[in-house]
Amino acid sequence: MTRKTSIKCTVLSLSLAVLLPAMSCRAPQQADDRNYAKKVNPFIGTDFTGNTYPGAQAPHGLVQLSPDNGLPGWDRIAGYFYPDSTIAGFSHTHLSGTGAGDLYDISFMPVTDPVAKAEAPLGIHSRFSHDSEEAYAGYYKVKLDDYDITVELTATEHCGVQRYTWPGNKGKVILNLAKATNWDATKDTGIEIIDSVTIRGHRFSDGWAHDQKVWFATRFSRPFTSVEMDTVGGHVATFDFDTRPGETLTVVTAISGTDSEGAMKNLAAEGPHDDFDKYLADATDTWNKQLGKIEVETDDPELSTVFYTALYHSLLAPVVFSDADGRYRGPDGTIHTTAQGRKNYGTFSLWDTYRAAHPLYTIIEPEAAGDMAQSLLDFAEQNGRLPVWNMWASETDMMIGYHSAPVIVDAVLKGIGDIDPHKALDACVRTARMDDYRSIGDYRRLGYVPCDRDSSWSMSKTLEYAYDDYCIARLAKHVGDSAIYREFSERAQNYRNTFNPESGFMQPRRSDGSFVTPFSPEAYTEDICESNAWQYLWSVQHDVEGLKGLIGGDAEFEKRLDRFFTEESDSASLPIFSTGMIGQYAHGNEPSHHAAYLYNYCGRPDKAADYLSKIMSTLYTSAPDGLCGNEDCGQMSAWFVLSSLGFYPVDPVSGEYSIGTPFFRKAKIHLDNGKTFTIEASEAAPGRPVSGTVELNGKPLTDLTIKHSDITSGASLNFKNDSSKK
Repeated sequence: MTRKTSIKCTVLSLSLAVLLPAMSCRAPQQADDRNYAKKVNPFIGTDFTGNTYPGAQAPHGLVQLSPDNGLPGWDRIAGYFYPDSTIAGFSHTHLSGTGAGDLYDISFMPVTDPVAKAEAPLGIHSRFSHDSEEAYAGYYKVKLDDYDITVELTATEHCGVQRYTWPGNKGKVILNLAKATNWDATKDTGIEIIDSVTIRGHRFSDGWAHDQKVWFATRFSRPFTSVEMDTVGGHVATFDFDTRPGETLTVVTAISGTDSEGAMKNLAAEGPHDDFDKYLADATDTWNKQLGKIEVETDDPELSTVFYTALYHSLLAPVVFSDADGRYRGPDGTIHTTAQGRKNYGTFSLWDTYRAAHPLYTIIEPEAAGDMAQSLLDFAEQNGRLPVWNMWASETDMMIGYHSAPVIVDAVLKGIGDIDPHKALDACVRTARMDDYRSIGDYRRLGYVPCDRDSSWSMSKTLEYAYDDYCIARLAKHVGDSAIYREFSERAQNYRNTFNPESGFMQPRRSDGSFVTPFSPEAYTEDICESNAWQYLWSVQHDVEGLKGLIGGDAEFEKRLDRFFTEESDSASLPIFSTGMIGQYAHGNEPSHHAAYLYNYCGRPDKAADYLSKIMSTLYTSAPDGLCGNEDCGQMSAWFVLSSLGFYPVDPVSGEYSIGTPFFRKAKIHLDNGKTFTIEASEAAPGRPVSGTVELNGKPLTDLTIKHSDITSGASLNFKNDSSKK
């Protein structure tokens, strides 16, 4: 069913268009060396397995306004795949490199007649060329070749801003709320016309995350002359505009996960005017402030691009889920309000990001890190347990462990945020004692998850639970609860129960105590999460000394690491998530991410430096296929950010960072407390590992670690190469 309504162009918006006067256009004023936003290449990761999107977003913004190619498939999980040549809309929500196809909410498409339309699933679309694309942090531009329309995108935290430059003729803007792809399915939609420039509505959907609810409010910079509504199968609205060659239309859309009132308030707070250039300048300023927290010195512009793009990707998720007024919808379906000055966050890829991304946040944005930890606790209170992988007020239950625990514990131990440590401990313990959840009962009873009672990643669950239990023990010690400390310290040693001395590997185990045979450490099985036994052997970040003891001491530990990095696999038989391979090491997936640093624990930091240099030099580039694996909401990039600076949190809650090899002659981290942490390495360069004496404030380090307090105190770290130590 369709209906068409004519609206007089002289009608004025009575709601939001008059909140502020028009503002003059301006471009970012920073000099090139300080315009960090323009050092970013958002196309990195849009090819191969990165699964990133090139569109516009503010740091941790709820809006990810980006083009969608219009076709489903794993390569197009983020909506956009660089080898494609079509665009079928610009939607406001996307996931950064998760490997899970969801969102793509509130899709707009500008067109002129005749409209290019293909069979489903592509539908209405346009061809485009990469030659017409441009993107940097907070900005995206493309020309739709079939219509000769130029589209530009920018964003605030809750608003997407589009500018269309028309070729003339009659312009149309199609709002397609019925559009869905990959795992996403539209359940309910609605569009309400407020006046000739303002609309609002909703899109409810089901997908990877269940019962997603998105409300939106949109204002056009000029009145539409008519609108046609198609309510068959969902809401599709076509807005008509009289246009002249070179004329522009700005479309400002606020979204909310709370309610329609929230969307309207977000539009009033963040999108009150129609000056695209002002929005873009503000987005650029915001990104320059965030990215400028780390300064690196290099003569290599490509390396600068790789670094600042990695930092940019690290700051896309988690996303601010609360509205501008602090309200947000919880997993219990009710509306909550954050404490004054706080933000509620969602989209936590915790199996990935607890390793490096969240530790990075504690360094460069501690206020956000504290809010993130509190958001996980709030979710636990509203949902009955800690989230595993939550977004849009829903628990996806993807991946394993209860890795909210390390994020929360790390924040408490570092004194970040205003978190009640006793309530935090209660939430962590409550989840870790849920016997009917994900084999925790068997894990507590047997000391491991038996593969004959749990056919989904049983061995990996044991190792991940053991690490999280260690985190809980650390928190219990912090608050002085000796009973819980003893309980979870013992549970943290459960990793030993999966170690088979005969094979020398962590191995799946049955409930009768027997290890599964036949066994191959190279094999990818249902008992090991997206990895093999080689890769999960090292998943004992909290007790490397204990792991060394199981393997046979320093010499054997070094030999086993050598084999790990040199024993080749049959690349033709590797699963899709085993990418970035160096021997059995898979940099494209997270369980391996700390492994090269383990050479430090057996007295061979030179080997750590060699492999780290190789990983950074060969597996991160400035090309669209420049990420060797899923970005996973910032973890892949956060690894590079920290490693290229010269340190990494092997144990993310220890408050310590293991020394690696820096890529830059000099780097500065400008801290929120006004101090600056400086790293100097005069001989550093890509492909040239620095291994030798490392000094902290002029004194040699003896244990190849620095403390979080060293960083926050504004210390200086100096690397001095010494090739004779190899």
